Amino acid sequence: MGRSSASRSPASPLPRRRAAAGPWLALLAALLLLWPPAPAFAADNPELLPDHPTPVIDLARALTDGQRAALEDKLDRFEDASGWKLRVLTQYERTPGLAVKQYWDLDERSVLLVADPRGGNLLNFNVGDALFALMPRTFWVELQTRYGNQFYVRDNGEDGAIVAALGAVQTCLERGGCQVVPGLPQEQWLLTFCTSVLGGLIVGFAAYPRKEGDTVAWSWVLLLSPLWVMLFVVFGLGPVVTRTSDLLPVLRNGLGFLGSSLAAYFIAQRTVGKPPVGDAGG
Repeated sequence: MGRSSASRSPASPLPRRRAAAGPWLALLAALLLLWPPAPAFAADNPELLPDHPTPVIDLARALTDGQRAALEDKLDRFEDASGWKLRVLTQYERTPGLAVKQYWDLDERSVLLVADPRGGNLLNFNVGDALFALMPRTFWVELQTRYGNQFYVRDNGEDGAIVAALGAVQTCLERGGCQVVPGLPQEQWLLTFCTSVLGGLIVGFAAYPRKEGDTVAWSWVLLLSPLWVMLFVVFGLGPVVTRTSDLLPVLRNGLGFLGSSLAAYFIAQRTVGKPPVGDAGG
């Protein structure tokens, strides 16, 4: 932000201007204090870099010695086999900043994972341009929110979050790209199951006949199809089939949809009762 200066003179109304600007300055100061610190390249401290080549710089000590050694070997072998460069930097109070770009020679085929809990989310990614052709920006946002959120880090540790995120990137690069992060977490499957059940409830209540002699009110089912198709197909099956090839969650969601449809139909039959006979002729 640029700073503007005003020339002072005995006649200039500086006290009134300061009084008018006071609330705005206080608001700006509060926003600056509440704004989360940028976890990535904020400084240039090459003295923090190791004196030997390594794909992992663990300044925050998030990994054990054994984990770091295994991860270094895995990333080196992956780079030799595929040509993709994956790098890991953990930091907290100390950060090498811009110096890592030259140290690792980061280019369009590079992915830098920065683990820094000060930003609220543990993980941040510096992604080369060549990778966006294989994994879109939404992929990296989902990857960050899935493995870098506080709940996942609490249950699996910072080391688990780092290893899981890198594993997802490697899997997608070996497949030739991904539109979404592979794998279906339990909480995400529960959400898809709930939307499938809700879609089934809508179908069941809609299918209850309004006229004597009808068994299923297909006209109402078709009328409400945009709603239950969105809940069951788009939100219920879509996230499952795009993230895993396992048929079990698909079967569970299908059974949940069918079961809730039948349950809603019989509930409507018990509570609403049979249509009056006079409705048969319209």
